[in-house]
Amino acid sequence: MSIMLTSIGDTFVTLAQVGNPTPEAPPLSDKIMQFVRYMTWFAMLSGTVSIIYAGGRFAWEKWSGSGLQSPKMVAGAMVGGVVATSAGTIMNAVIGA
Repeated sequence: MSIMLTSIGDTFVTLAQVGNPTPEAPPLSDKIMQFVRYMTWFAMLSGTVSIIYAGGRFAWEKWSGSGLQSPKMVAGAMVGGVVATSAGTIMNAVIGA
């Protein structure tokens, strides 16, 4: 029993000596952040392209007199843009804190 108490006491003494460690970036964090920046750029590019495509398709459907499917595409692209933008803001608030 005394051996167990001694080892527990030594553990507490060792943990008390740790102190306040300084934060350090994990390995490869610069590559991960570069990947996140690339994906952000890709999300903005794809949103812009989808709105341009939906606008062109809207004009074509209006001109040809067929059924209008493109307003759904424009709304979907805009909702996707809002989600992508707010996700970046939330992640900046969480990571930047």
